[in-house]
Amino acid sequence: MQKSKFGNLSNYIGTFAALIILCIALALASPNFLDKANLMSILKQTSFNALLSTGMLLTLITAGIDLSVGATATFGACVAGAMVRMGVTNPVFLFLAVLVVGGVVGLINGLLLTRLHLPHPFVSTLGMKNVLWGAALIITSSQMISFSNTGAEGIMVLGSATILGGFPISFVVVILIYILMHILLTKTALGRSIYCAGGNMEATRLSGINADNVLTFCYVLSGFMAGFAGIVSIGRSGISNGANAIQPYDTDAIAACIIGGASFMGGKGTMVGTMLGALIIAVLRNGFTLLSVPSAWQNLVLGLVIIGAVLLDVTRERMQKKKK
Repeated sequence: MQKSKFGNLSNYIGTFAALIILCIALALASPNFLDKANLMSILKQTSFNALLSTGMLLTLITAGIDLSVGATATFGACVAGAMVRMGVTNPVFLFLAVLVVGGVVGLINGLLLTRLHLPHPFVSTLGMKNVLWGAALIITSSQMISFSNTGAEGIMVLGSATILGGFPISFVVVILIYILMHILLTKTALGRSIYCAGGNMEATRLSGINADNVLTFCYVLSGFMAGFAGIVSIGRSGISNGANAIQPYDTDAIAACIIGGASFMGGKGTMVGTMLGALIIAVLRNGFTLLSVPSAWQNLVLGLVIIGAVLLDVTRERMQKKKK
């Protein structure tokens, strides 16, 4: 259990070393990589994926998955866009509405798993992704909605504002959230229950823990954090676009978690590792842009990275079983 909670220091060192090597390689390949503006852009890119990865990590720890996080973020942004188009411009109200929408989507995902007993969250969350994709296009009439010059620009602050000469506020918020989530997972009874649910569900139930409530909480939080990410996306782009619901945002979140040490087998994963994974994904995508790598090759490389991370996870599991 201690390993599941605090991770293995050697894994952190390996992931951090991979990040440093990647940064050095890109700095040599592109003179613009180390520019201050580019580094701040990387942190902005990291913020969106890191928020999605927060909820994704919890579902992976419980041996589940949430393939609807990207669509939930996009749908939340589209709900805000539709409200602005109807004349609702109060940024606080819009902010809360997106978070509530994300939480409700997560609650539905959780109930489908724990109350309706669908066989695996892969099925229900993949279905939810498509439902949200269609819903996002319907409420926006398949059009992009701009938040500029509408009176609702306040909702864009989280994703666009900076402090201390260019440091993105969104990344500061992400750091605070990760600290709180680290405390939740490592210092509370709920955190221990989440790891237990992923390690051995039957043992969790026998120990008196309400496993269904734990799982539902994880999916509600995943949806809530996806809503948060949706707000950040509004600030980054200034628009809501239902077509983005089909983008591979969930794939990036899964990759960040697995690279950071989480496992599809459940019971493993940390916030520190997930942050390192999110940074690696953001640096990779930024490097692709700087080097003008075609999108087809970008998808190919990222797919290989994910396969490699899963292979590493399976290899670690086998080695641990042999040691036992």
